Amino acid sequence: MRIRSMMVLLIVTIMLMPLAALGSEVVAGQDVSPSEDEVPFSISKRTSPSVDGQSWALTVVMDDDVYENGTSFEITTQVCTNNGVCDPPVLMDASIDNKVHSITVTPPSDHTYVNWRVKAVYSDDSYTNYPNGDWFKTWSSCYFQQDTGWDGIDFKDGACDIDSGDAMPGFGFAVATTSLVMATVLIRRD
Repeated sequence: MRIRSMMVLLIVTIMLMPLAALGSEVVAGQDVSPSEDEVPFSISKRTSPSVDGQSWALTVVMDDDVYENGTSFEITTQVCTNNGVCDPPVLMDASIDNKVHSITVTPPSDHTYVNWRVKAVYSDDSYTNYPNGDWFKTWSSCYFQQDTGWDGIDFKDGACDIDSGDAMPGFGFAVATTSLVMATVLIRRD
């Protein structure tokens, strides 16, 4: 019976972990952009904010020294939705013209933001991710955040002023609450 209680608590803890990530340094609605002195590229074009169902574009230009030493870039995106779920990361098929790398992605009708990062692959097959262990971020024109609620330039009169479909805000909270209730019931039965 003791093992059962520990397993329930472990499952509840794992399910609550995504909620702890909400307290990160990211400020809702503020894009996370690279500082040009910390990355081997510059942003030539980036759609901001991203808009539900419309093409989001990113174009980066490699620094001259990086281009000349045979480095290549891989750009990965990840779209996160208003219900708190992120799609798996996708390695994009970039259009490459010498130093210029361009991608586009069309976010779904209920997205919160588009995450993106650049992987610099060097001639010796070593690599560096920019940013390392995190994502750059472009926020949606209408998004939901657990701690702040709905916001964005297309959020007007209590709704998104775009065709946003049926979003499920607070889904993570509902899962966490249900898990806690289940854990309480199972622990009391022991």
